[in-house]
Amino acid sequence: MPEVLRAPLVLEFPFTRSLGPVQSAFLTGLRERTVLGVRTGDGRVLVPPVEYDPVTAEELRDLVEVHATGTVTTWAWNPDPRPQQPLATAFAWVLVRLDGADTALLHVLDAPGPDAVRTGMRVRVRWAAERTGAITDIACFEPCESEPAPLPCDHSGSFPRTATEPATEPVTGIVAPARLDYTYAPGRAQSDHLAALAERRIVGERCPSCRKIYVPPRGACPTCGVATGEQVEVGPRGTVTTFCIVNIKAKNLDIEVPYVYAHIALDGADLALHGRIGGIPYDQVRMGLRVEPVWQDGTRHPDHYRPTGEPDADYDTYKELL
Repeated sequence: MPEVLRAPLVLEFPFTRSLGPVQSAFLTGLRERTVLGVRTGDGRVLVPPVEYDPVTAEELRDLVEVHATGTVTTWAWNPDPRPQQPLATAFAWVLVRLDGADTALLHVLDAPGPDAVRTGMRVRVRWAAERTGAITDIACFEPCESEPAPLPCDHSGSFPRTATEPATEPVTGIVAPARLDYTYAPGRAQSDHLAALAERRIVGERCPSCRKIYVPPRGACPTCGVATGEQVEVGPRGTVTTFCIVNIKAKNLDIEVPYVYAHIALDGADLALHGRIGGIPYDQVRMGLRVEPVWQDGTRHPDHYRPTGEPDADYDTYKELL
């Protein structure tokens, strides 16, 4: 019986973005334990605030303060929190319409169990002990029984009051880590491909209809929609079709930047795969460069591809694989 392959994988990168005046004020307000919304032309208050009216596309800049208390409009219980989620114990995902707002904010509710949560229940913000100007400055919501208290009015007597500019240094940008943990289990075609790589062979599969050879194999032809099963060994040499220069160092990756990642059309294949190019300065990598795989002991796949020293391939030989 063939080995069933499984591997835990993590896809992670930091997402860095600058903030416009509305989001900057919102996150700066959270740092100061104040929740701000934005008022639309028809008087609605949106929390969290957005820069453009989702109905009329009108630019919005009228920031207003709302309460730190509100009402749960809907919820879902999360019995098994995942790493990096707001609470380590079971909690409820909730949509909370804060007092003074016309829309709901997605966050979490700290509750002893699902029986303690209901639509319409009153909740309040529990602020984080240390606040940095992020949505996590709201540690969570917690149940409360209080009715909304009046917010301070401005000199015109309007309600909610117009928010003033923050007295402290505004938050102008954030870094939001994005992470996906999952277990990958390849099917028959991918498992056969990986088994061949362990023997330092590169194997694809041929479509019985169009006769194209796909590497890595997918188990079915994406063009014809029919199952593939005929294995064909390709390469190991190939041609760089397109490439990019990577200038951002990935976390836990021991490769100095800049380096090159390329699409490589292996000899005999009808689909280009991707791989890192080494053994040549990054600014000398080019379309048509002939390359071959470099294997390292104990690895199932090539570590990188290096130049073979052959003349560059003619464009017409790989133009259909761009």
